[in-house]
Amino acid sequence: MFPIKDLPPVERRADGSLYRMDAGQRREAVRLIKGRCSYYDGGNCLYLDDGEEVTCPQSISYSVCCKFFRHVLLKDEAGRGLEAAVFRREALKRCLRCGVAFSSASNNAKYCPDCRAAVQRRQKADYARKRRVGVEK
Repeated sequence: MFPIKDLPPVERRADGSLYRMDAGQRREAVRLIKGRCSYYDGGNCLYLDDGEEVTCPQSISYSVCCKFFRHVLLKDEAGRGLEAAVFRREALKRCLRCGVAFSSASNNAKYCPDCRAAVQRRQKADYARKRRVGVEK
């Protein structure tokens, strides 16, 4: 398990409120929690469990209230698009192929991680086809 106490606190807006998600973002967050959170156990949070079961607060809330979710799951490759959408960072970009929002550390990224492999495969095939045109048999 990951030590949550070592993580920084969850960020808040300028007015002191927590960042909020819309219904679609919350569904994606719950999917991410169920699939990747090491503290999630059938709807309960093992970190908050002190002898009796406690429902995972992040899976039932529209606000970003869990440090593990914020600093680990959203930083993961699967959660970057959700992080960009919820926190509206400057790094928010739109994929040229599918239009989904994603964040990237690079300033020249054009495609989301899902589309990137397919686009690179197509570009490589086009390049190879172009090079074969000039080759005589």
